[in-house]
Amino acid sequence: MLLHHHHIHHSVSSVRMSEGAIGGQIIRFAVPLFIGNLFQQLYSTVDALIVGNMLGNTALAAVSSVGSLVFMLIGFVEGVFIGAGVAVSRYFGAGNRQKLSETVHTDLAFAFLAGAVLTIVGTVFSDDILRLMGTPEEIFPQAAVYLRIYFSGAIATALYNCCRGIMQAVGDSHHPLYYLIFSSVINTVLDVVFIAVFHGDVGSAAMATVISQSVSALLCITRLLRTQEEHRVTLRKIRIVPPIFREIIHYGLPSGFQNSAIALANVLVQSNINAFGTMAVAGCGAYTKVEGFTFLPISSFVMALTTFIGQNLGAGKYDRAKKGARFGLLCAVGVAELIGILISLTMPLLIGAFTTEPEAIAYGVLKARTCAPFFCFLAATHCFAGVLRGAGKSIYPMACFLSVWGVGRVLYLTFLVPIFPTITTVNLVYPITWLITTCMLFVYYRRADWIHGFEKA
Repeated sequence: MLLHHHHIHHSVSSVRMSEGAIGGQIIRFAVPLFIGNLFQQLYSTVDALIVGNMLGNTALAAVSSVGSLVFMLIGFVEGVFIGAGVAVSRYFGAGNRQKLSETVHTDLAFAFLAGAVLTIVGTVFSDDILRLMGTPEEIFPQAAVYLRIYFSGAIATALYNCCRGIMQAVGDSHHPLYYLIFSSVINTVLDVVFIAVFHGDVGSAAMATVISQSVSALLCITRLLRTQEEHRVTLRKIRIVPPIFREIIHYGLPSGFQNSAIALANVLVQSNINAFGTMAVAGCGAYTKVEGFTFLPISSFVMALTTFIGQNLGAGKYDRAKKGARFGLLCAVGVAELIGILISLTMPLLIGAFTTEPEAIAYGVLKARTCAPFFCFLAATHCFAGVLRGAGKSIYPMACFLSVWGVGRVLYLTFLVPIFPTITTVNLVYPITWLITTCMLFVYYRRADWIHGFEKA
């Protein structure tokens, strides 16, 4: 049986991270994730570049202003799928085929449901949500059109995130990468065709995104239907198995809430930026696109750590889990700080690609120099959370993020911005909350409860 097992796993795409060199396993898993995330980021950036250069600053501000809102709704679902991934990696590590299959099928059923709910919420309430955010009147109509079209494709987005989570949990970070690259290319081509050739508006940029998301979802589903491994999907088995669903929710809901709380606070930050006018919205929006790229290596290490910890604890290899956690943390923090320094130095050039308005560029550069030097804390925070999530301890990181990134940011913006009404005050909310959360999570991580609970069990 063991030989047979070995043979299965070397001839196919899934990877047992409970064997082999720790650093090598984590890096080999993180690199395709990084490239995949890079393409995903590229595609929203290409959207912004094409929109900004062909449709002007108002259109760019419209697309930028809805980013945090889209993440608030999509981020919740993504968070829940991360939880499902923890359950999948645990059963995969332990070699429990029955439970693995039930988890995969429950996860897919949930993706359909979640996508349907998102479609309804996003298309019906988009105007109301934009009004609540105080979206400037001049960009309101375009922002509303973009949102409605974007959310009409929510089922595809949910399905893609679900399937990608399943593949990554069994150690396959390659296939999601290929599909992402393919759909990013489609997105870019459609953007150019719809806007440059057919003279479309921001709605066509949203349409291009929906079509390319649907393509990647279709490719992922097909892959899971065709694979011969234990995480194979059979259409008639797609249904919610209540005990498994409870487990997915137990692991995933905290991550989902955490994502939404961060995004909700960011929606509030966006409302504060909106108060400084269209140029501030355009400049800070361009900075956010650049920051998105810098966050990619961090999020790749975080995902790799979550899968690594989940599989190793499932296989009962506690020492290996501890060593992997340390390695991933050091890598992510070092890389993040290096990028932060680079960005602080090159920001005027980078923002110049999105807009030629000197005022917008000034806003973007100011934000970069306030936030980028502190990327090491941003990386540490997310890595600690990723390790704890992989160990099934997602409640504590959620509490930290909710209290500091959620409530803390809201209080800060409510009380400090009126006293010091500058955009720097708004920008400083980021590094301050990163530092506080890092300290809180570090204390919990050092106690190593996340490991000992397992050893005792």
